[in-house]
Amino acid sequence: MNLRVFKKLPMGQQAELLRQHGHFLAERREDSFVLRLLALGDFYAEEWRVQGEDHLLFIHLFQHSGGLSEYLRHIRLPQPL
Repeated sequence: MNLRVFKKLPMGQQAELLRQHGHFLAERREDSFVLRLLALGDFYAEEWRVQGEDHLLFIHLFQHSGGLSEYLRHIRLPQPL
């Protein structure tokens, strides 16, 4: 699946494809939203939901690694012994 084809699908079909074939990478919180980052094909998808609710508000799609910076800052590597 590539980004160009995926973008043409209705959001419900996009969500189902992400559920079935997307690779979960990370989750973060922003204000009252929960954002889940997934990889599929040649792009990343960020699912936005209101915290505590299952309803999907929208899916943000991107290909450039710059979109990962908000997730990378939450990674904590173990300290050397």
